[in-house]
Amino acid sequence: MTGTVLVARMDKAGDVLLAGPAIRAVAASAREVVLLIGPHGRAAAELLPGVSRVVEWCAPWIDPAAPPVTSPHVLRLLRTIRDTAPEQALILTSLHQSPLPLALLLRLAGTPRVAAISADHPGSLLDVRHVVDEDVDVPEPERMLGLAGAAGFELPRGDRGGLAVRRPLPDVGHLTGARGYVVLHPGVSAPARAWPEENWARALHDLVRSGRRVVVTGGQDERGLTARIASGAGQHGLSPGPLFAGGWMGGGPIRLRGWEVDEPAFTEGWVDGESVVTGGGSHDPLAPRGGRPGGHLRRSVVDLGGRTTFPELAAVLEGACAVVVADAGPAHLAAAVGTPVVSLFAPVAPAGRWAPYGVPTVILGDQQAPCRATGARTCPVAGHPCLSSVSSARVVEAVDHLTFVKEAVT
Repeated sequence: MTGTVLVARMDKAGDVLLAGPAIRAVAASAREVVLLIGPHGRAAAELLPGVSRVVEWCAPWIDPAAPPVTSPHVLRLLRTIRDTAPEQALILTSLHQSPLPLALLLRLAGTPRVAAISADHPGSLLDVRHVVDEDVDVPEPERMLGLAGAAGFELPRGDRGGLAVRRPLPDVGHLTGARGYVVLHPGVSAPARAWPEENWARALHDLVRSGRRVVVTGGQDERGLTARIASGAGQHGLSPGPLFAGGWMGGGPIRLRGWEVDEPAFTEGWVDGESVVTGGGSHDPLAPRGGRPGGHLRRSVVDLGGRTTFPELAAVLEGACAVVVADAGPAHLAAAVGTPVVSLFAPVAPAGRWAPYGVPTVILGDQQAPCRATGARTCPVAGHPCLSSVSSARVVEAVDHLTFVKEAVT
């Protein structure tokens, strides 16, 4: 049994959630796991199984706000590391991040063993330099789990390496009503990842018309956005009633991920305008699904923007039959509670690395658009076509199919 191990993941909530499998691997053979995170990752860190303590520090080379590098700021981290006295440390980073600044600080604080993925020669900063082929898009949880394995930490028997959160989660029935609703989470951290607001409102309206109950979620700073989408959904002049007679709409790449390998009824892969669900059974898209087709719109819509804590948001997502979300932290939180995801994924980051992990997922958006792999925060292409071209009809159909999959395998 190893003593105290410090694991660092200095990004936002979604990145911290993706580190969960690697953290559980460390926790399986460590007396204590101290998780070092940035200011945007604390809520997720406190939900991760295997974490003993959470330490927060803002890394100037990672945080988007880029605080100045000052002696007092750095000395505060050095004191914290010395007080923690880890026997070893794992630095978890993304492709575009260097572990070496933090490795240097860990060495100055006396950490005897440090492991990280590093493309650059680390000299004496790292004891374990794990080298990976970054030309291959490996899902982030697997990439980080690979580092843990190189450092000598393996998942315990029976742990399949999926995302997870601490249990129990709060009861949120008083917020959402009965389980089985669809969650729409429109907020993003960068404009390049956003589906247009009017598309969200249209999708909400179309989901309600098809018989769904819809819960709209968002953070405190997204309350205006969620309120506009929830209240503006009835402004499209659409009469109540069923929207589809079934079948996939054409156009654009769709990817379904997360099928278990021992579930032969389903397959996965990239297709153009076709369903890749091949399982048996029937599905009537006109049947009521937790709402009343033709009923008053507002009775089927709940706006929870700014009204949930992070654990409550996890519980809201767990109670959903599907979650519609862009490339944002709640996509990974939905995966951590086992809920299928319709991912409106802008290709500025590779979906092969960052798509929701381990659950059935439909990826919508042109993954070959000119902005592909640019890392842009603001779309460099006029009209934002990679996402603006995705219709609400395709979102509704994706929800229908994922709901069928969830019901078929549970």
